[in-house]
Amino acid sequence: MTSPPSAATPLLRAESLYLRRGSRVVLAVERLDVFPGETLALIGPNGAGKSTLLHVLAGLISPDRGRLLFRGRPIRARDTLWYRRHLAVVMQAPLLLDTSVERNVALGLLFRRISREERRTRVARWLERLGIAHLRRRRARALSGGEAQRVALARALATEPDLLFLDEPFAALDAPTRHSLIGELFDVLRETGQTTVVVTHDREEAFTLADRVAVLLAGRIRQVGTPEEVFNRPTDEEVAAFVGVENVLDATIVSVAEGLVRLRVGDVLVDVAGTGHWPGCHVRVAVRPEDITLWPGAPELPPSSARNTLRGDVVHLRPVGTNVRVVIDCGTFEMIALVTRRTVRELGLKPGTPVGLTFKATAAHVIGPGLPGQETS
Repeated sequence: MTSPPSAATPLLRAESLYLRRGSRVVLAVERLDVFPGETLALIGPNGAGKSTLLHVLAGLISPDRGRLLFRGRPIRARDTLWYRRHLAVVMQAPLLLDTSVERNVALGLLFRRISREERRTRVARWLERLGIAHLRRRRARALSGGEAQRVALARALATEPDLLFLDEPFAALDAPTRHSLIGELFDVLRETGQTTVVVTHDREEAFTLADRVAVLLAGRIRQVGTPEEVFNRPTDEEVAAFVGVENVLDATIVSVAEGLVRLRVGDVLVDVAGTGHWPGCHVRVAVRPEDITLWPGAPELPPSSARNTLRGDVVHLRPVGTNVRVVIDCGTFEMIALVTRRTVRELGLKPGTPVGLTFKATAAHVIGPGLPGQETS
């Protein structure tokens, strides 16, 4: 885990959460903080416990052990209703009543006994803000999936909650609708400063929305940090695999000087930006595929600001969306690059094509303690 972003007091803190279902440990979370005004994304593969953790944080499930503190106040069983009045939750399924859009958006305000005039003002504002004012008289069951989720978001935001919980709210939507809603939600969260916890298994969604990301694997939080920290400097190989860092190679530290760690990877030397490591230690070096640039396999590669230059032969190419995943045999190890289809055409890439690979020292990351007496195998 990384340190909190500042010395700010968390709005919500979870401590020593533990939940077992049968013989399986579903959650074992030592600590997690949610700070005022931030969007925290809980990410991880299916079955990692993300939704369960969100439901515990929202007071919808009681853990076997552990506690929640809201504004520093421990939430006991008798406080659950009081706590929930400060929250709003949006699930993957919108859960709308079979009545008009307008009445659905007003529902949370009715429960909170907000005055009729204030209800009208807030409902009108959020219908307009989320682009569904023209649907105000439409019955909820006549809406498309994207329209229904906009209504659910409007209903939650109209209550002006201290904490907004979103449990994979866009997972069931088609790609264009999902991208549109994610963009609009980003704008809303930044405009309002709404404190939010969002569950997603979509790395792009987390990177777009979140100020901080918590990676959950098998019910345990393995890393917390900014999206840049988590996606570019994963703390271990399992986190690296989930966030898409496919190049994780065995390495030995050769030297450390002037902010650079020199590593031997197979039969080549690689420079990585960093400090706090010691020569002779066995570690791993991680590089994201999209941070690797490919060049034609000429004797001399074109000038580049990248510190690391390797050579190899293309082994395999596979389309990945609008890009192409290229596997390169570098002799004693393989590297994976993610390049555009245009690059594949321009370089004439196919199995057997010789290529040069370059990547910056700042694009690589050392995984492992790299300290004397703590070598990894």
